[in-house]
Amino acid sequence: MKKHINKLWLVLLVSSLSSCIEEHYLKFDSTFTGIYFTTDSTNYSFSVTPVEVREHLLKIPVQIMGAPVAEERDIKYELVEQAATTDGVHYVVDKAVIPADSITGYIGIRILRDNLEGNSIDGYERYKVYLRLLPNEYFTPTLDSLRQNHQVRFDNAVEQPEWLNSAGEKVWLKKFLGVWHPYKLIKMVEYFHAIKDVHPLTYEKMVILYGENLEHIPEGNPMQYETIFKRYIYKPMYDHFNDPANKNMIRSMYPDFPFDDSGAADFPNPYPNA
Repeated sequence: MKKHINKLWLVLLVSSLSSCIEEHYLKFDSTFTGIYFTTDSTNYSFSVTPVEVREHLLKIPVQIMGAPVAEERDIKYELVEQAATTDGVHYVVDKAVIPADSITGYIGIRILRDNLEGNSIDGYERYKVYLRLLPNEYFTPTLDSLRQNHQVRFDNAVEQPEWLNSAGEKVWLKKFLGVWHPYKLIKMVEYFHAIKDVHPLTYEKMVILYGENLEHIPEGNPMQYETIFKRYIYKPMYDHFNDPANKNMIRSMYPDFPFDDSGAADFPNPYPNA
């Protein structure tokens, strides 16, 4: 009886080892070259990115099923545009490769900011591009159809942040910032990030409180760090908007930016009595 049990265990062990070897072989079989997207969509907005940044490279991640090889391999795909989206105007195609010695790669889509339309008054145009993987001499799209398709959505939207008062209403700190305008938020975030170079520990504390891009300042008023904001954010913003050398640039980029009849920008001096 004991001998029969031992034989049974031996058969089970051999069967298990064979299964593991087969599974291992399938996983690393270099002849199996399936390819798929690791996510189904990508969203990008220039938002508070400094205005000097005029393009951005999106790398849409893909992965292969099979072993890496020593040379770079191209990925084949097709683009399906939304009606308002045009290759060479709103975006350009970059490289689409699996790098050497890797099982992960990307399809590059370079987003061009100059021709992305819209403003805070009339709304922003939302652009879409659909990517579909195709077979080539290296790879065959695999898994389900959802993993073979990817949607890219992008825009130049700068929305007023969710600074809420005690009643849950959106507010904007006019006392220090004047009337709301998207370019003000862009410069505000830019100068906020620059604080990291002079006061790194204070910057880290403020990021915890207000968010990396000042997404949630309570009631729009950073009272705990008002002195820091005045010195490193509000004053540089005031100087920037009221520098005559910047006026033509601001007007060309943002024709609706609030300048008065005298040419002064709508931005209060944080040190009016200085």
